[in-house]
Amino acid sequence: MTESGLKAVFLAEQPMLLRLLVARLGNRADAEDALQDMWIKLDQLPTSQPVAQPAAYLYRMASNHASDRRIAATRSGARDTAWMEVQPAADEQPTIERALLDRERLTRLENALAAMPERMRTALRLYRLEDVPQKEIAARLGMTLSGVEKLLRRAVKEIQAYKIASEADSEAPHRLPSEEESNRDR
Repeated sequence: MTESGLKAVFLAEQPMLLRLLVARLGNRADAEDALQDMWIKLDQLPTSQPVAQPAAYLYRMASNHASDRRIAATRSGARDTAWMEVQPAADEQPTIERALLDRERLTRLENALAAMPERMRTALRLYRLEDVPQKEIAARLGMTLSGVEKLLRRAVKEIQAYKIASEADSEAPHRLPSEEESNRDR
């Protein structure tokens, strides 16, 4: 049977195909969408392929299409569930105070990095952020490998000193002075 004959059989069998799809998919809206998709696929079929049993071909196509849609819906549901499980809960979100403190710490770290000599800052950035091997850093900066190692050790010590200083600052209470304390300071 030719393409136009297959479309004619589709149009004749459309009510039965719709019933089959409703039974397989569980609702009429999805079944109508699947029926529309089948029509589009039929329209894209090459004309050179004759179909010996067009009704059986269409019912098998509807059954396969329903199975594909159910599998896709299951996968989509599992993907959405997995996504929702990894999303932080409202109580896991940082508080405004925590965000401000973290921003303050980041600013102090950036200041510590800015205070480093240019070569030290460059070596640290290349090694820690860009994963450039120390040997290549030495070649780029015109230094020996041991010179780069010493430079990185000094940079790490400066970062640790920053961290110790910032921890000491964070242990101090962050609050406004009371009225009594402000009068005492005057």
